[in-house]
Amino acid sequence: MNTVKTFILAGFAVIALTGSALAQESAAPAGEKPVDAYKPSNANAGATPITDPSVLAAFHGKAGVDRIVETFVERNFSDPRTKDFFAAADKVRTKRTLKEQFCYILGGGCDYTGRDMRASHKDQGATNKDFNAVVENLQMAMDKEGVPFAAQNRLLAKLAPQQKDIVER
Repeated sequence: MNTVKTFILAGFAVIALTGSALAQESAAPAGEKPVDAYKPSNANAGATPITDPSVLAAFHGKAGVDRIVETFVERNFSDPRTKDFFAAADKVRTKRTLKEQFCYILGGGCDYTGRDMRASHKDQGATNKDFNAVVENLQMAMDKEGVPFAAQNRLLAKLAPQQKDIVER
C-alpha cells in the first residue's frame, strides 16, 4: 500500500471505531439525563465539510457513501482484528451515524447526530495497530466502490486529525 495513502487512511479509522462506543451511553434513572449526555451537533463530526461538489460525486453521491459504509461496517464487525471493538455496538446505529458523518464531511447536506470522537472512543484502549486495521477496512470499502485515490485522500485529510481522539495507548 502506498505509504502516503496509509498515513492518510490512518486518520479515517477514527470514524470506524466510533460505532462501538455509540451504543455505550450511560444509563440513568427515569427522568434523569445520562451522565455522558451530549447535544447533537455537526461540530461533533470532527471536521468541516468539503465544499467542492466533485468530491461527493467521486464517492457516487449519498448512495455511494451508503454502500461504502455498509461494506466498511460489515468488515469491521467480522474482521478478527477489529471485531472486538464492535462486539457491543448497535450495528444499525453505527451505520447510521457513519453515513451521517461521511455525508456531512463530503458536503452532502446531511446532519451528524453522533457524539464527538473523544467521547465516542473513551476507554476503548485503541492502539495505532487497531486504528490501522480499521483504516484498511475503509480503504477496501472505498476501493470496492471505485472512489478515485485523490477523492479518498480529500476525505481522509479531513479525518486524519481525529486519530489523537481515538488512539489511547
